[in-house]
Amino acid sequence: MTPLPVSPVGASQFAGSRRIPGPVNEPVKNYAPYSPERTELQARLASMSTERVEIPLVIGGKRIHTGTLGAQVMPHVHSHVVADYHKARTEDVTAAIAAATAAQKEWAAWSWEDRAGIFLKAAELLASTRRMTVNASTMLGQSKTAHQAEIDAACELIDFWRLNAVFAQEIYAEQPMSSPGVWNQSDYRPLEGFVYAVSPFNFTAIGGNLGGAPALMGNTVIWKPASTAVLSAWYVLQILEEAGLPPGVINFLPGDPAAISNTVLTHRDLAGVHFTGSTTVFNGMWETIGRNMGGYRSYPRIVGETGGKDFIVAHPSADPHALAVAIVRGGFEYQGQKCSAASRVYVPRSLWPTVRDHVGQMASEIKVGDVRDFSNFMGAVIDKRAFDKHTEYLALAKRECEVVTGGTSNGEIGWFVQPTLVRTDDPGHRMLNEEIFGPIVTTYVYDDDKWMDTLHLVDATSPYALTGAVWAREKQAVLDAMSVLRNAAGNFYINDKPTGAVVGQQPFGGARSSGTNDKAGSKMNLLRWVSARSIKETFVPPTEWRYPFLAE
Repeated sequence: MTPLPVSPVGASQFAGSRRIPGPVNEPVKNYAPYSPERTELQARLASMSTERVEIPLVIGGKRIHTGTLGAQVMPHVHSHVVADYHKARTEDVTAAIAAATAAQKEWAAWSWEDRAGIFLKAAELLASTRRMTVNASTMLGQSKTAHQAEIDAACELIDFWRLNAVFAQEIYAEQPMSSPGVWNQSDYRPLEGFVYAVSPFNFTAIGGNLGGAPALMGNTVIWKPASTAVLSAWYVLQILEEAGLPPGVINFLPGDPAAISNTVLTHRDLAGVHFTGSTTVFNGMWETIGRNMGGYRSYPRIVGETGGKDFIVAHPSADPHALAVAIVRGGFEYQGQKCSAASRVYVPRSLWPTVRDHVGQMASEIKVGDVRDFSNFMGAVIDKRAFDKHTEYLALAKRECEVVTGGTSNGEIGWFVQPTLVRTDDPGHRMLNEEIFGPIVTTYVYDDDKWMDTLHLVDATSPYALTGAVWAREKQAVLDAMSVLRNAAGNFYINDKPTGAVVGQQPFGGARSSGTNDKAGSKMNLLRWVSARSIKETFVPPTEWRYPFLAE
């Protein structure tokens, strides 16, 4: 008797069609006074503030200590080191690529449901026992308030891990039609090679998704976290390991980005890049890949979300008080360090006095300081380099524009920049054109009868096209903005601030100089990490070579 074939190592033995739990966005905890979550988070902040974590590389599941260390500090108390991380050497990068390559065959052989189960379990761990640790590490290491950490490090990452499994299920279920006597199938293979994930400092959730999304689809990953967010990334990686992620699927390489990229981006087996960061860095990576196209096994997939100069444009019919709140929340939350943050605002002359005064009043009430004090609305900007850049823009604003409110910075204890509203009468000024990535919002006041001209001005002023918002109570004005600004923002908001996209509700990404618009938090992004194979099976093949039309 011929023995039955043996299933690939790691393949599921489950018989039947499985469906994962339905999609649910994680509820946001409010951390109100005396709430259980506030008490728990404050306790974890207190204990973590006494810790100085040593963070290794993780290659093929093994902890690697190189002895060359970098330090991550609290931005709001920059003398306080929260973590020392080992930096990857060239030989470590090579070893990580080898580990990813070795792990891929078995990982790709797992059923997609079993791979999804890892991330679904990780989501539940983060939602429960690991929530406060990841939130606290994000607060201390990246200077996020409790609310900003909760909506990012907890809720958004949980949503990525849960809903990506739903999107994967939809992809694998999508199959072609078949004609009589034929069975057609689509095989969604992982990419041939490894994926390089490069994550930023400003969202812990992005770090967990840049490596997690390709891994879910059967790929193996080299993950390089931002040096200013290694602590939270380290805890995210440990959650995935606890959930059962096999060694070598995601390899963790903190260190110098140029040194790591020089090896990774020129390697024959580079299959894709999943990136969030600056436009300049992304352009450089793309150029490196372009110069080396003849050396790759296949064309690398390049997915990136980069910069933004995000706008709010208000029609004379807009509610000035709600508009002012959108400017404050959209521009100053997390110190303006969101790629979606409001950075330029266009206000009609008739509304300007009310908007100006209301924003000024709210900004004067905003407390800036240590995020462990829950009365602070803002923390510090991420590092001295950012602080110096913002301070230079404040000086520029004082020289060439009008500083309506704020305009000061202080780096003595932490890298603090006050929430600042600037006005300029020059629609082409640098303050309206260049990405600042800080709590500095620049306004341009236009004549009420120049609505359509202003919309075209908004569209043409900045090279970016990430997020934007229109404020109007007149429907025709909204339709005007929807039409003229159709390509000016990948995420467009009506009577809302241009921040706060939710996984599964507003897939995120922009075009122009803002990236490839592959929409994190949607099925579109996951499709980038598979290479489809079309399979045709003919049940009864023909045995005659002649076609009927050849007959006499």
